[in-house]
Amino acid sequence: MTDAYSPIPELNLLKEFSDGPGDAYFSNGFEFYEYDRPNAGLVEWLCLEGREEEVRAHLDRLTPFAQATGSGSFYALWHCDDRTDFATLPVIRFGDEGDLDIIEGLRNLFRLLAIDDESFTSWDEEREADPDEEHSPGHEAYVAWLKETFGLTPPTEPEADEILESGGKKYGARFVDWLEKFGSQEIDFDSWRKELRGS
Repeated sequence: MTDAYSPIPELNLLKEFSDGPGDAYFSNGFEFYEYDRPNAGLVEWLCLEGREEEVRAHLDRLTPFAQATGSGSFYALWHCDDRTDFATLPVIRFGDEGDLDIIEGLRNLFRLLAIDDESFTSWDEEREADPDEEHSPGHEAYVAWLKETFGLTPPTEPEADEILESGGKKYGARFVDWLEKFGSQEIDFDSWRKELRGS
């Protein structure tokens, strides 16, 4: 029996940082769930109410682990194949307005979290929109931890765009095709395909 948060060392390190001394809020909107929290909004998001047991094998390939925004968005790992290194799995951000983002691996997500904006908008733009906007209390400690632990730095705006675009291009069509096998017919899967391939 282990007390580890998850079976993923990288994610456990972030959880330890989040649970450490000082303020737990280090990136705007991000907050850990119980690892693999049952459904965590997936059933509602995919319009699967009443079909939970029918689609259980599909839902079990998604592992929710954190809130992404204060309005209902969340992160889940997609077990798209049988790889054993879960840290390299695609991270799906299910948006509260029905939008999808796909991030290739936890380390890319960790970099995006260093932007300290739930929409991954560059900090300069945030400051222009609201000069009184301040970083999350644990932001500076997180940036230092990220560098010390993984040798990673916050992405520039073009790097952040590339992280989001490349994840969508690599996994987007495959993920939407997979969702369409069991998701509700109410969902416009084609619009997701277009969005994720950047067209």
